[in-house]
Amino acid sequence: MALHESGQMYLEAIYVLLQKNEKIRAIDIGAYLGYTKPSVSRGVGILKKGDYISVDSEGYITLNASGKQLAEQLYERHTVLTKMLMALGVDEETATEDACRIEHVISDKSFTAVKKHYLDYQS
Repeated sequence: MALHESGQMYLEAIYVLLQKNEKIRAIDIGAYLGYTKPSVSRGVGILKKGDYISVDSEGYITLNASGKQLAEQLYERHTVLTKMLMALGVDEETATEDACRIEHVISDKSFTAVKKHYLDYQS
């Protein structure tokens, strides 16, 4: 099941939150993204149905293997693109916002080339 941009946003948010906290719930995702409870409930349901996440009986959310893999990929794209844009002189806020949009549409082939170029530039 391929995820649309909104599902990817939820997955990346879960990944980031789990880096900071051992346990998270839907309310934490809503606070992090600034989304309403019904929106988060729908997003969590989609991720659960796609087997990207699991939700235990107490409402705690964990990433399944496929969810973790995709979330790590999205987070890497976001991080590399943000740093690259900042290296080009874009302010951090704009770079972060633009990277968030780009990460969802850039192809694997183009991202690999951008990443290689950026890492070569940093060396």
